[in-house]
Amino acid sequence: MRQRIAEGKRLVVKVGSALVTNGGQGLDPAFIAGCARQIAALHAQGRQVLLVSSGAIAAGMQRLGWTTRPHAMHDLQAAAAVGQMGLAQAYESTFLEHGLKAAQILLTHEDLADRTRYLNARSTLQTLLELGVVPIINENDTVVTDEIKFGDNDTLGALVANLVEADALVILTDQMGLFTADPRQDPTATLVGEGRADDRSFEAMAGGAGSGIARGGMITKVRAAQRAARSGAHTLIVSGREPDSLLDAAAGKAIGTLLYAAESPLAARKQWLADHLQLAGALTLDAGAVKALAGGRSLLAVGVTAVTGDFERGAAVACRAQDGREVARGLVNYSSSEARRIAGHGTQEIEALLGYIDGAELIHRDNLVLL
Repeated sequence: MRQRIAEGKRLVVKVGSALVTNGGQGLDPAFIAGCARQIAALHAQGRQVLLVSSGAIAAGMQRLGWTTRPHAMHDLQAAAAVGQMGLAQAYESTFLEHGLKAAQILLTHEDLADRTRYLNARSTLQTLLELGVVPIINENDTVVTDEIKFGDNDTLGALVANLVEADALVILTDQMGLFTADPRQDPTATLVGEGRADDRSFEAMAGGAGSGIARGGMITKVRAAQRAARSGAHTLIVSGREPDSLLDAAAGKAIGTLLYAAESPLAARKQWLADHLQLAGALTLDAGAVKALAGGRSLLAVGVTAVTGDFERGAAVACRAQDGREVARGLVNYSSSEARRIAGHGTQEIEALLGYIDGAELIHRDNLVLL
């Protein structure tokens, strides 16, 4: 399992507030510099890294002179607004020292629950990775409410891993990993080396919540591993205070706790697309398009002869051959009305027909599974 992580091309790295702000004392330049150095080294290996970083609220609290985390939503939002400025500046300047560009991405749960926003977020992140940019992702704490907040960035890290089909989620924390009991209270507690992410016994070991600075705790990391496993991503929980712990984790070394997925990313995504999405419509393809899909290509509008159903961008649709046989299904880049207008036309004609272009493909191959 660790070898697959060592061979993985795409990693999501989550760092907690306790690390980024040195236990709530303000942004820790040494930790941020070390994190950027290790990510730059992974980039030099040809690997893609997305960084999910906590710390905005904690940094804002320090700037505002607050010593305890507030409970009122408007106070939390204000602290996030103040702290996010410094957090983004710190990452941008540090990554520039390594010749890397960074991009700030702020998300809410609603962004990933809505299919259109999900597809937009996925497309943006895919494009940034293709451009060699490091996405710095955080919850949009300045606008969240109790109904839409993720609740912790461990969960956000897992959802991002699902979103971009990462090989692994690496959670850097202030603990060595998951222990059989709280090592601060039980001297007999031992480190869990590895186990299946869906093993519910780990929740009991994880215990309660985190510190007054951080929202999560080990329990949120265990649950994040369960979520990440749904798309086939393994989760590593390791100490971010150890030198080069991210590089060691990415190299497959036996550190921290590995909670591994039972299925491969391809198998997990195929099951999700093939079995767990309600189809909103169908596209009828010509013989050339059917052959292209079988060869691992994306679906282009030129190969579509008919569109049935009423659906929005991001909906799951069936792809059918001329005889009605379903050959694939996937998430469509255009609504049904738009798809009808561009069906049978080349990619170069889409902008002229619609006045804009949301994607060169009607369904990208990353969002499509053959049946």
